[in-house]
Amino acid sequence: MSVKSSISLTEQQDSFARSLVESGRYSSMSSVLQHGLELLRQKTESEAVETAALRELVQQRLNGPMISATEIESRAAQIERKRRVVRVDS
Repeated sequence: MSVKSSISLTEQQDSFARSLVESGRYSSMSSVLQHGLELLRQKTESEAVETAALRELVQQRLNGPMISATEIESRAAQIERKRRVVRVDS
């Protein structure tokens, strides 16, 4: 089902959309706008899934075991020592 709608575009947007129709890439201005809205819908849904996954990861980290600042510093020092050995060997 189609719904008629009135929209306003900037001159630049109108020119770009019309160039897509004139080049034969799309059959009409409606097709250009429908495709653009579909891409925006997909992007919005993808961002929502990513945000939910990040929230879940943060929650898992918050609920998991904590590492003390001393332990973090110790691990960082170990990594730095390993980097120095790799640089010397290279």
